[in-house]
Amino acid sequence: MSAGLSILPHVNPNSFFSQQPPFWTVAELTRYIRQTLESDYRLKDVWVTGEVSNVARPSSGHLYFTIKDARASLRCVMWRSQVEHLPVLPHDGERIEVHGHISVYEAGGAYQLYADSMRTAGEGEAFREFLRVKGLLEAEGLFNPERKRELPHFPYRIGVVASPTSAGLQDVIQVLERRFPLAALILAPSQVQGEDAPQQIVAALQLLQEAADIDVILLVRGGGSAEDLRAFNAEEVVRAVAASQIPTISGVGHETDLILTDFAADVRAPTPSAAAEMAVPDRSALLIAVKEARLTAAGLFSEQLRRLRTALDTRLGRLQLASPRAQIADSRQRVDERLRQLELHLQHRIQLLEKETRTLARTLEAIGPAGVMARGYALILQKEDGRIIRSVRQVKPGTEVQVRVSDGAFDAEVRSVQADSESSGSQ
Repeated sequence: MSAGLSILPHVNPNSFFSQQPPFWTVAELTRYIRQTLESDYRLKDVWVTGEVSNVARPSSGHLYFTIKDARASLRCVMWRSQVEHLPVLPHDGERIEVHGHISVYEAGGAYQLYADSMRTAGEGEAFREFLRVKGLLEAEGLFNPERKRELPHFPYRIGVVASPTSAGLQDVIQVLERRFPLAALILAPSQVQGEDAPQQIVAALQLLQEAADIDVILLVRGGGSAEDLRAFNAEEVVRAVAASQIPTISGVGHETDLILTDFAADVRAPTPSAAAEMAVPDRSALLIAVKEARLTAAGLFSEQLRRLRTALDTRLGRLQLASPRAQIADSRQRVDERLRQLELHLQHRIQLLEKETRTLARTLEAIGPAGVMARGYALILQKEDGRIIRSVRQVKPGTEVQVRVSDGAFDAEVRSVQADSESSGSQ
């Protein structure tokens, strides 16, 4: 067959004499495209340069990755026989030059570069930008340990910057429910990857700065490639973290990932779950501490009572040695009365302390979210975006809301709005 010619898919000759176009199966069309690409001599021997991302090497030993520039990306595959001759595997962010040929992966319907060799072209634009931002902000002192602040011991309002649907956010919620359910979680939703992510993360941090009584901010995202985590290396994001008036914890990626927000935050956590654990105390440990304090108090009272008994016994002995019998008998009676009063006083004091301990335990249980809603209170959210309604100015007749109570939630619609007279006068 002459160069430049390809085998066409089978076509019914009768279709040339009808007005209807020939029908192709997906497999036929894909195979035709593949044959067309493979017949182009310019695509049989190509060098392509770009930045590496999404590197994967499964158990088969083959290497799958993507190379890209500012406007496009190209999927690549290198078979194990060629991979074994590479001195070093490529890594995300590295700029390389890849040699191979272009063809089509028919099962996936995608064209890709079948690589047979590669060589390093540089560190890649992303990594160079990472080093530039790191050097600039480090020179400005934004990463100095002296700037780091201590986290609050008992945070009751915790701000979280995360994607609402991310696994990292779910990890944070589960940890807080287990360790410190008294804490309220305030979510500032944001994209955590993509071109719009840096701007949204900065806006979310600013929103939490303006909110009332936020004790600590968690910046969380699960693991991913260097490309996925790039938003947390953006200069504007790192500056926003460093400028936060509220203590911050950076829980982005995995423990081995190098993220600039980790340097700017007050505390660096290896994962979102670890960030949540660092933010709050452990309820189990608190209960153990309360129990130990109670036992210590009881021991101190017993010791004090023993000392008083010993002192009284000593005085009684002295009276017996130095006083007449009648005087001794009178003194004994007064001593017994004082001893009974002291015992009653100490017993009463112990009962009061035990009652206060039980009251504190019930209070801790009652002020939790579940306890509050169980008493008839409800949480009212915007149906559209899930934001908490705190003022009548946030709703109007016809607004759809969701009402959350102790055992579930139901939807409702605002029929009318009445503002308090004090609130109306202050507006």
